[in-house]
Amino acid sequence: MATRVKDVARRSTKKYVEEALYRRLFRKGSTPQAVREEVDGFLDSRKRAFKWEVGVCVRRMRRNELYRPALKLTEVMARRGMNPTVSDQAIRLDLVAKSRGIAAAEKYFLDLPETSKTHLTYGALLNCYCKELMTEKAESLMEKMKELNFAFTAMSYNSLMTLYTKVNQPEKVPSIIQDMKADDVLPDIFTYNVWMRALAALKDIPGVERVIEEMKRDGRVTPDWTTYSNLASIYVDAGQFEKAEAALKELEKRNTSNDIEAYQFLITLYGRTQNLVEVHRVWRSLKRNCPRKVNMSYLNMIQVLANLKDLPAAEACFKEWEARHIHPPKTNMKGSEASTTEPESPTNAPSNQSDVKGTKGVEELELKHPKYDIRVANAMIKAYIAEGMLDKAVALKKRAKMRGGRLNAKTWEIFMDHYLKAGDLKMAHWCADRAIKKGHSSGRIWVPPHEVTETLMGYFEKNKDVDGAEQYVEVLKKVQKDLGTLVFEPLVRTYTAAGKKFPGMRQRLKIEDVELGEETAKLLDSICVDQ
Repeated sequence: MATRVKDVARRSTKKYVEEALYRRLFRKGSTPQAVREEVDGFLDSRKRAFKWEVGVCVRRMRRNELYRPALKLTEVMARRGMNPTVSDQAIRLDLVAKSRGIAAAEKYFLDLPETSKTHLTYGALLNCYCKELMTEKAESLMEKMKELNFAFTAMSYNSLMTLYTKVNQPEKVPSIIQDMKADDVLPDIFTYNVWMRALAALKDIPGVERVIEEMKRDGRVTPDWTTYSNLASIYVDAGQFEKAEAALKELEKRNTSNDIEAYQFLITLYGRTQNLVEVHRVWRSLKRNCPRKVNMSYLNMIQVLANLKDLPAAEACFKEWEARHIHPPKTNMKGSEASTTEPESPTNAPSNQSDVKGTKGVEELELKHPKYDIRVANAMIKAYIAEGMLDKAVALKKRAKMRGGRLNAKTWEIFMDHYLKAGDLKMAHWCADRAIKKGHSSGRIWVPPHEVTETLMGYFEKNKDVDGAEQYVEVLKKVQKDLGTLVFEPLVRTYTAAGKKFPGMRQRLKIEDVELGEETAKLLDSICVDQ
């Protein structure tokens, strides 16, 4: 790393970016929009960067699921003469699959020179097939890899075993383990974890325990905290809380490096055993050993406390997060305090949308914080709603927005679910509309579940609300290509119920490739004429 820092310091600012590329691309945060803008700005500037910097950026973008900007960066830099290694090509194949689909990934693989078709690129393609649950193609490619002697690491077998667990074929996993042993392929920690999970899915808890014992006897793979996290989760799922807590004690012993993720697993799993005392004890330990806690720690703790019905503790945790991580500048709070506690009337929201627009004073703008993690606020909002405290949930939504939190699709989905359960379909529709638009604008597409769309379309039909139905269809088409009979059959019935004509409905259904059921098809004559 010292050499890399030296390289960055010595480069020319005329030809190279003025700061390390990985800092530049994430200087405005890790949101999809912010990273895309920085990537485009860097590429448009035609500035240079070291190859290792590009690699660091791509790895970080992959971790944050920013596949499209990562792929664009690799493609443009390759066109500009940055020679990729076989490892780079394997990563790019994965990015192509996640950004453009399997067909594009297959074409990229076929177009690679033969020298690049190694265990790395074959393994990347196999992993893509497994991720997409393409069992036949994965099995066929695995056989090809065995013929070429490319299946000599645990990674390929792990991908195949994970596929079988996802497609509800865990009974195939033990035979894969036997193949590995026959081929002298050494299992890794992931192998044992997948094996344990497969046996758990088969309700073979004694088999899971035998795997742990075999791992201990093997000696080449040492059980770490992830192993006992996996084991504890299996015991919890099986309802064996005493054994689960014994496994959690082992987990805690092996967390010698004070890994914050281990603490989060401990809190979650103790929460699932309904052991509130241990949840609070581990939280205190986390705060003591990891003073610079991340947002995810608070998010996880709030969710666990909410599930355990300890709302006062969840509120205290949220207030602590705001106090430690959201530091507003000193300002006159009189006007802004009034606005943070101002109640919102949800029944008026569709007409005046006071929580969306509102009046922004100087004090309100000064209180905004650029790193306000809306996910933490969402967890607290959901906890309030679960306890029937809608007023508090609405007030917190307004407060989060005022403090700099960008309301996202999940925020509106939480409120939508509440209004659906309450039978207020007018508000449920409005929240669904907001969720779709927020998701679409942020680049993280949110599509309402089928049962939600079915309920809302039924609501429009019952109220003979053609305009409302058409507006919902228009918004829905932005995030979902094939709406099918789920949407268009109730739409036709809504036109019929309202007594409205639509001469072009048959042509519209033809363009949408929708074939109506027999009963609904009979209604077409009343709303349109043949052309």
